[in-house]
Amino acid sequence: MEIFLDSADINEIQKWTDLGVIDGVTTNPSIMLKDGVCDTENRIKEIANLVFPCPVFTQVTTDNISEMLLQAHHFNMLAENIVVKIPQINQNGVPCYGVMRQLENCGVKVNATATLSVAQLMMAAKAGVSYISVFAGRISDEGGDANKVISDSTLWLKRWEYKSKVIVGSIRSVGDAVSAALAGAHVVTIPPIILTKMADHRYTRETVRHFIADAEKTAEMFCRG
Repeated sequence: MEIFLDSADINEIQKWTDLGVIDGVTTNPSIMLKDGVCDTENRIKEIANLVFPCPVFTQVTTDNISEMLLQAHHFNMLAENIVVKIPQINQNGVPCYGVMRQLENCGVKVNATATLSVAQLMMAAKAGVSYISVFAGRISDEGGDANKVISDSTLWLKRWEYKSKVIVGSIRSVGDAVSAALAGAHVVTIPPIILTKMADHRYTRETVRHFIADAEKTAEMFCRG
């Protein structure tokens, strides 16, 4: 399983890259806004250069199918490790699978995003996408069983030998991240604040504190002896 960082914050990306934890970076317009990014194109290039050859995901920002294609090809030219996020459907309910297929056939890697059901995942896999983003938190918000959707999705892809990888996003707690991993997700994309919590535990801190205190006592005894 791979871990991606769900962020456009260069400092956080550098931090987790240096720690050797992340395998890629996912962004979207909401993340860019939250992280105070105005020049999104330059930020994507900066991230792509920082984490190369790991993938960097950026999203189209239009409902128009023709404009999606143009944006996707433009994004793809920014760096070698770009993956373009295309929504399952646009705001008007128009499926975007034709865009996905055209892009993949041209060598542009696609992530079918905003996936909320196994049915949508099947459609995107049939279109030949490289990745499919399942929004676990939003499935749970509507009373759905996110872990079952993840498990069913990965099993179906494996059974029929589709190339698509399941990325689980909309992670809101450490429990969400662990549950997605145990449900069989190929990738879990995690915000920095949750990744920090995953590494922490108060009893780990207390244990280290105890070891250091005992080591200091041993050193004092040795000096006195």
